[in-house]
Amino acid sequence: MDLNKLKLNEEKTERILVSPKKHLNHPSLPSSVDLNGSSIALSPAVRNLGVTLDQSLSFHQHVANVCRTYFFEIRRISSIRHLLTEDATKTLLCAFVLSRLDYCNSILSGSPNYIIEKLQRVQNHAAHLIFRSSKHDHITPLLQTLHWLPVQQRIQFKISTLCLRNFDLSSPIAIFLTFLMSTPPLAP
Repeated sequence: MDLNKLKLNEEKTERILVSPKKHLNHPSLPSSVDLNGSSIALSPAVRNLGVTLDQSLSFHQHVANVCRTYFFEIRRISSIRHLLTEDATKTLLCAFVLSRLDYCNSILSGSPNYIIEKLQRVQNHAAHLIFRSSKHDHITPLLQTLHWLPVQQRIQFKISTLCLRNFDLSSPIAIFLTFLMSTPPLAP
């Protein structure tokens, strides 16, 4: 780290053990690690690049933190909604909520439906705010009017786009070579 003129901040450093729950309380695991004279305890969750990782990689805490933040932003925008046009509200919600909803959402691929549904509630609430509709109104027509994909489809779209970019040779060759497409043999 000295070569790159970087210094580790021991006060902000956290560590996590990612393991199945049955192995987390194993007596042979050290409860803390000594690093440059500072003791770093085991944390139940750590944050890296805005993503909260927990010990079982379930992303429960990440989604809870994200939803809390998004609903806070939606409440702030709803307090001035009467002053905004529909387009201005859509722009604000896209900038402050939906852009963050798409950030690192590909890590949630394969997550249980109840995790995705929490994020879907955020998107639904944003759509209702734009059109000033009741929370009991059906959401699908509103999302279609806004040209917004549901959260599960947004995740699939993002992964598909990443794969397409990779196979389209617009990515570095090292990444392309790790995902060589194989052609199945033709049946006789």
